[in-house]
Formats: sequence, structure tokens, C-alpha cells
Amino acid sequence: MENTDTKQQKIVQMFDEIAGTYDRANRVLSMGIDIQWRKKACDETFKRYNKPIELIVDVACGTGDMMGYWSKQATKADRQIGKIMGVDPSVGMSDVGKQKFPEFEFFISEATALPLANESADIVSISYGIRNVMKRQEAFREFARVLKQGGYVVILEFTKDDKKGLFFTIKDFYLTKILPILGGLISKNKAAYEYLPNSIEGFLTASMLQKELDDAGFETEFCKSFSMDISTLVIARKR
Repeated sequence: MENTDTKQQKIVQMFDEIAGTYDRANRVLSMGIDIQWRKKACDETFKRYNKPIELIVDVACGTGDMMGYWSKQATKADRQIGKIMGVDPSVGMSDVGKQKFPEFEFFISEATALPLANESADIVSISYGIRNVMKRQEAFREFARVLKQGGYVVILEFTKDDKKGLFFTIKDFYLTKILPILGGLISKNKAAYEYLPNSIEGFLTASMLQKELDDAGFETEFCKSFSMDISTLVIARKR
């Protein structure tokens, strides 16, 4: 049986392999709707955090999309941000991100070992990446370590359904039958897109995610699911 470190290495290798086609596949598979989810995450956080923002850290930043939306939505909200930095263990994904966003800093690191001092960040975000972190509780404790008192962790994720029903059946058919075929055609790596529905089914419900954040020292202030509960946004403040 594989240990968590081996599983984590395999996940990172998978993202290295699909890095070149990741953005194109992501837009096709989400039909672009993830853009609205990301904007909502930024806007809701800015409403709650009214202090000066010196540093936003996007963990499992991939090719940098969420960093781009933090910057765009901050401009719309007339908020000044000192620095936006991304952290990801995949060199392949980060290399693509550096080409897209040369204005941001990218660091190669795991979510459980962020290259930051204690209480140095105002906001830590992670979009569609926490289910890929094998040592999730360690990551949440690390987020709490680097966040200032009253800072926010912002999570966008595909969560597991609390209940079954018609919408679940439709979603399940898309995720298990359609998505692996489309993702495989675009990326030439069908296995990577078979991993996605499996990782969602093996993940948490929204309420379970909130419980784990509470255990790590956070208090959830906002939790909402979007688009037939495909995606969930959780915003929690460090106590």
C-alpha cells in the first residue's frame, strides 16, 4: 500500500505532465464558469477583510489563475495589495504560470511547508487544490501559522455530495463519463482526468471541510455551493 508521500509525489508528477494543456482543458471542462466562482471568492473576502493587505498567498497556485483574479478584483474594489505570491509543488505548472504572470512571484513548495514567516500573510487561498493535499490537517495548521491574527483562508473546492438526487446523477454522469474523455482528448492524458472524479468522491462534504478548519483554529464566515453543488466556497477567519 502506498504511503502518503508516494501518493503526493505521483499527484505532483501528474500535474507536471498536463501543465502545457491544463488551462485549455480547464476552460473547456468548466465551460468557463469557474471564472465566476473565483471572482466571487475574491469579492466576498474583500468585503470581510478591511485592513491593509500586504500579502496574499495562493497555495497550489497551478498556472496562476487565482492570483490573476485577486489582482483584477482588488482593482475593481479599489483595494491595494502589497504583494501576491504563488506556491505550488509542480515545476511544470509554475513554469506556465511564470510566463502568464511575470508580475507575480512563484515558489516551489508543498502546502505543508510554506516559505513564509509566522503571521506574515493577510489572505491564504487555495482553489481546487486542497483535495490533492494528502496531509490536509498539516496544511491547515500551516495556513494558520503564516496568517496574521484575523486573516482569512479562502477555499474553492469540488466537495462530495451530502445527498443524492437528480442533480447528483447529472453531475456524476458528467464527471465520470464525459469529463475523462474530453480531458483525455485535450491533454492526451486520460488517467489524469479519471483522477478528478475519484478525488472528489474520496474528499469531504462542505460540512466536514468546515469541521477540519475549525479544528485548525479557523471560524467559517461564509460557505456556499455553486452550480448544482459542483463547487463550494469556504471563507474562514483565523481565530
